[in-house]
Amino acid sequence: MSLLTVSTFLALLALLAAAGAIGVVLLALAGRWSESAADAYRSVRVTVSPIGLWLAFAVAGTSTAGSLYFSEIGHLVPCTLCWYQRIAMYPLALIIGIAAWRDDAGVSRYAIPLAGIGAVVSAYHVALQRLPGLPSGACSLEAPCSAIELERFGFVTIPVMALIGFVSIIVVLSLLTARRSQTP
Repeated sequence: MSLLTVSTFLALLALLAAAGAIGVVLLALAGRWSESAADAYRSVRVTVSPIGLWLAFAVAGTSTAGSLYFSEIGHLVPCTLCWYQRIAMYPLALIIGIAAWRDDAGVSRYAIPLAGIGAVVSAYHVALQRLPGLPSGACSLEAPCSAIELERFGFVTIPVMALIGFVSIIVVLSLLTARRSQTP
């Protein structure tokens, strides 16, 4: 498969994940003022609970595989911030995968903070790409962090996909945590 095909497919998956995460967050917020939105949010939590860990693992695993594809097969050289994002994402694939296998929603205590760190790095990387004047002290001349080597749909870059992955993992694991804390 070509880099164009794989990047388009991964960008579409990212947009789908973003739509789902945004929808869940909006339902949770609307549920504070509307009983029907609160019911819809509870329904989403009940639906996601049995597969939530596997869903989070699918996001982390796909993100990990995608980053490896981009560097090893697509020959895109990762910048320093890309490496920091990988440092956050790769262990998530492993620990969430093990947690899914063991059906251990307690992994949220460890995975959410790690995904949060990755999301902050990704958000900064996205900002750096869009506002190249921002300080980027750790970036190299060979692989500058402000360079956009790949872009789909006019805005989906590799850091955008990583940010969506981290946020999606946080949202899914938060659904499981909310569900667990409300069960007697």
